[in-house]
Amino acid sequence: MAKEKAKKDIKNKKHFWKDFKAELKKVIWPTPKQLFKNTVAVIFIVIVTAAIVFVLDVAFDALNTQGINRLKSAITSSVSNGEEELIEGEETAEVESEDLTTEETSSEETESDV
Repeated sequence: MAKEKAKKDIKNKKHFWKDFKAELKKVIWPTPKQLFKNTVAVIFIVIVTAAIVFVLDVAFDALNTQGINRLKSAITSSVSNGEEELIEGEETAEVESEDLTTEETSSEETESDV
């Protein structure tokens, strides 16, 4: 049995190589001129595609940087406006508390006068 299997393997290998050579003979190989033209076309397309990707990358990077700077300035201005509102609110509260204190003292004085 082992001899029969070995013979089949050898036969299959010979058949494979025979078919392989037959298929290679059917291939239509390009002429050197066609090969050169196709190679130049592929290289040109790769360079154009790389240039387009590069330009888009630079453009999107610039837009991203500008967008981030705008967000930073918006956040900074809103924070500074918020701080100003807080400071104004504190000043208003201080003035109101002073007014209340003066009113309380004046009302106490009028009560004591009576």
